[in-house]
Amino acid sequence: MRKPRSLLAQLAAKQVSPLGPAAFLACLILGGILSVALGSAGLPHSVSAGALIVLLLPGLYVLFALRMANEWEKAVVLRAGKFMGLRGPGVFWLVPVLDSIPVWIDHRVMVTPFNAEKTLTKDTVPVDVDAVLFWVVWDAQKAALEVEDYRAAIAWAAQTALRDIIGKMLLADTLRVVGRDAIDHELQRVTLAQHASAG
Repeated sequence: MRKPRSLLAQLAAKQVSPLGPAAFLACLILGGILSVALGSAGLPHSVSAGALIVLLLPGLYVLFALRMANEWEKAVVLRAGKFMGLRGPGVFWLVPVLDSIPVWIDHRVMVTPFNAEKTLTKDTVPVDVDAVLFWVVWDAQKAALEVEDYRAAIAWAAQTALRDIIGKMLLADTLRVVGRDAIDHELQRVTLAQHASAG
């Protein structure tokens, strides 16, 4: 069972800019001071409560509208479910209630370990191969909108390509350094071909 996250962890997950809570707190303090000042001046409570509400509204807007993306990421912004664009890095604004960020795309080089278990070589010898895939997202819009889980898709595509390449090689070739280099080059060729056909 997952542990409930703290409010700070939830805000960090939504990439809330530190400016948003600070602006909200400043508006709350100013509204409280103004409300007390108006109340001590003998004005009705409705006037002091109205002043507090008027100052809280901009603070709430900034709290829910201001977001921040780190240098290595892009936010996919949907407005009422329709793609509006990519935002980031840096601070950007959303339209509260209408805009949402379902996906944050990381543009750093990713590392995915995978294996091809019980793969048959060309001479029908079963081998287990472990590999590490280094990859990066070039097109955040396609990664977010055209693939349900792009990380899993990349891992499965790499594993399938590795199995296919091993199936075309003899066991002796796969064990040699030259054979491993050939596997690397063939995997790169397959990956580039898949990228070109997807783009």
